[in-house]
Amino acid sequence: MNSTFSALAEPNRFNIVELLRDGPLSVGDVAVQLGLNQPQTSKHLRVLCDAGLVEVHAVANRRIYKLRAAPFQELDAWMESYRRIWEERFDRLDDYLQELQRKEANPDNKQ
Repeated sequence: MNSTFSALAEPNRFNIVELLRDGPLSVGDVAVQLGLNQPQTSKHLRVLCDAGLVEVHAVANRRIYKLRAAPFQELDAWMESYRRIWEERFDRLDDYLQELQRKEANPDNKQ
């Protein structure tokens, strides 16, 4: 998962992943949409391929890139543990705020 975070930490690569969410694209299409030159785009796509985030298919003389689901599913599973932690904390905060509201509504009845 470190390679996933490392690859996505670079803004251009993150933007490429965002573009590929909508479907496969060629190097040229990615370059045009992000305003990058083609060699720079190819280097970023190579890093994403090496990290396992995208895969490439040759169609005639073009290379078409698309996202791979597995690394994002792993990332989602890892993040799930943190979601549970935050949900528990928000639940406790909600309980505390409700208790404060009850006390505020009934200042003579301190429970």
